[in-house]
Amino acid sequence: MTIEENMKKHNLNLSQYATKDEDVEFLSDKNNLDIRTPFFRDIDRILYSLSYTRYMDKTQVFSFNENDHICKRMIHVQFVSKIARTIGRALGLNEDLIEAAALGHDLGHVPFGHLGEHILNDISLRHNEGYFNHNIQSVRTLMFIENKGLGKNISVQVLDAIMCHNGELAMDKYEPRKKTKEEFLEEYYDSYHKDVKLIPMTLEGCVVRISDLIAYIGRDIEDALRLGIIKIEDIPSHITSALGKSNSEIVNTIILDIINNSFNKNYIKISDNIYKAIVDLKDFNYKNIYAKANSSDDIKRYEKMFNELFDKFLIDLEIGNHSSTIYKNYINYMDEEYKKNTDARIVIDYIAGMTDDYFVREYNNNCKK
Repeated sequence: MTIEENMKKHNLNLSQYATKDEDVEFLSDKNNLDIRTPFFRDIDRILYSLSYTRYMDKTQVFSFNENDHICKRMIHVQFVSKIARTIGRALGLNEDLIEAAALGHDLGHVPFGHLGEHILNDISLRHNEGYFNHNIQSVRTLMFIENKGLGKNISVQVLDAIMCHNGELAMDKYEPRKKTKEEFLEEYYDSYHKDVKLIPMTLEGCVVRISDLIAYIGRDIEDALRLGIIKIEDIPSHITSALGKSNSEIVNTIILDIINNSFNKNYIKISDNIYKAIVDLKDFNYKNIYAKANSSDDIKRYEKMFNELFDKFLIDLEIGNHSSTIYKNYINYMDEEYKKNTDARIVIDYIAGMTDDYFVREYNNNCKK
């Protein structure tokens, strides 16, 4: 067996419904082919991106707590990757495509998790830049921000899986919808201006989508228990009897249910009773965890910080204040093509890419009197 054949041998054992390496598509012809297979190379390009490095200090749910065991964004994407690869291997899917999409799916998440995303969405709409959604920003990060604004040339299949990953939207059946790269781009651009029902183009993308939900639904309970926000007895018994009481039990139950209901199928399926328990657990989490993660004072403070920092940087761009950190730490490193974006879009990109700590430092240095 040659080296090239050895690198490609995983294709021999894939399901008839899997995405083969030979099916790969790129938006650019500049693929720089080497010993790695295409989706395997996508993993490396994501791992070595600057935005991946910043996962380490981005909040998952709980901000500014002093417990080092609370999940951060870096850990979450690794959980998604492992869960998705477990399902993918059992179903004979392309694990390289799965891993690349899982590791890259949250690159566009902003400081302070979904609360920060909600605030930045309001700012984006107010400045006529369209909706801000972290899944779309993740794709934008890889296509237009990384590599000094020239992009990383990630495969269409991985970009699509990232775009369609939203684990907030639970479904009992995930069936891929074939699309061309032109249709992928149309969905991407449309998402800035309307609510697009995003369905992954590959079965691997479907696996990443459900794995995002599996990765956080039990771990968020674990974190809430650790912080004393809830007690295990608070969770309705019909949920715990179906899924289990610990994160480990919940993850294992859902993974096995998916595998048993999806094997040799061209879709991903969850059984009715497990799906109902998942939906009920999500509802419990929203009411008892996410709604309590930030107080009303916290929300007002973050809104003030985001808006003031955005306005400060927008003014800096409008007056050409090259001593501003948005120039020194961001724009000065970007290609001339990227600089053709509107001032508002550049500020949105800069803030969206910040870690929680960096955001706070920038606010304190630029906005506190």
